[in-house]
Amino acid sequence: MTDLSVPATTPFRPSMLIYDRRYRSMTFQVIVFILVMALAWWLVNNTIRNLAALGKDFNFGFLWQRAGYDIPQTPIPYTSNDTHLRAAAVGLLNTLIVSILGCIAATVVGIIAGVARLSKNWLIARLMTVYVEAFRNVPLLLWILIVFAIFTEVMPPPNAFRGENPTASMILFDNVALTNRYTAIPTLGMTNDPGSLDLGARITISWATLAFAVVLVAGWIARRMIGAWAQQIQDRTGSRPTTWWMSLGVMTVPSLLLIWYFGLHLIPPTLKGFNFTGGLNVQNGLVALWLALTLYTGAFIAEIVRAGILAVSRGQSEAAFALGLRPGRTMNLVILPQALRVIIPPLISQYLNLTKNSSLAIAVGYMDIKGTLGGTTLNQTGRELEAIVLMMGVYLVLSLSISAGMNLFNARVKLKER
Repeated sequence: MTDLSVPATTPFRPSMLIYDRRYRSMTFQVIVFILVMALAWWLVNNTIRNLAALGKDFNFGFLWQRAGYDIPQTPIPYTSNDTHLRAAAVGLLNTLIVSILGCIAATVVGIIAGVARLSKNWLIARLMTVYVEAFRNVPLLLWILIVFAIFTEVMPPPNAFRGENPTASMILFDNVALTNRYTAIPTLGMTNDPGSLDLGARITISWATLAFAVVLVAGWIARRMIGAWAQQIQDRTGSRPTTWWMSLGVMTVPSLLLIWYFGLHLIPPTLKGFNFTGGLNVQNGLVALWLALTLYTGAFIAEIVRAGILAVSRGQSEAAFALGLRPGRTMNLVILPQALRVIIPPLISQYLNLTKNSSLAIAVGYMDIKGTLGGTTLNQTGRELEAIVLMMGVYLVLSLSISAGMNLFNARVKLKER
């Protein structure tokens, strides 16, 4: 009679860590982990010993020392008597400003150029092709220097706007002045100023700004609720109600009421003496860097957008038209949801590249995190290792934050399989 009982479990032997597939992968992972940690320990220990041989140690106490240098463009209050830590914070904010503005502008330029390259108009398609190929095949640093040279060499000096017969004139209804030293733009003023909230460290935020933030968030939530309501009606009846006017109302009417209540108005720059006052004088280094990053990255995004649209089969559009969908609804409901699957992943890489490429700001004298912490602070304190470690950490956090945010957006807009 055949014995069908389950055989006893094989006793564990050390050789099973290598020859048994149940344990082999874990064994190799543990070995690799130990080797990596040993290499990291050796690098850190070797670095500490070499620093000790040079009479140095590894600490970040220099961040609380007096900086002793000025920064031309400061989004928060800063003087040369502040610490290196505050100077680094100013540089980080400058990096964020040019990166955020660059990502937004490059996306707009890239979408327009990408769609224009698919135009049936021969001239428009060829012009966009020239733009894309010219900016993609020339190094970014050269474009930054070219744009900066145009501002410094071609633009008139501020005193050219003075006199009864000025040789230069302002643009955009006399609200913006392009000079060879800075770009003067208007600022916002309030007739009924509600005051500011003191956050400490000489940083304040206006109550009006907080009110607008609350109103915009509430409007966005209301818009989502309206969309969900319209979707429920469509699922139940097959007919979707017109909701654009409700969405537009909840997003704009409260903001318009706040604008009226606070008395928001533009304060244009005016020439007094040899400089413009009243508005905001933006350093030309920031403008040149922003324009170069926008046009350079926009060329790559244009190709991403074009590839994403071409990846959607033409039959999808024809089927949507056959069902009676209008072109706008076809683009929103059929083409874009499928194109975004192709567009978003490489778009994340372009945002990361733009953020890291902003470190070229030092070429035009714009003091970002590389110019403050990795430039003047490093040279003054001699703490090159600490400064480089901090900069690597900053760019790593920025890159991971961008990737996480875009991945969440990608997960939200991707097609859901049923």
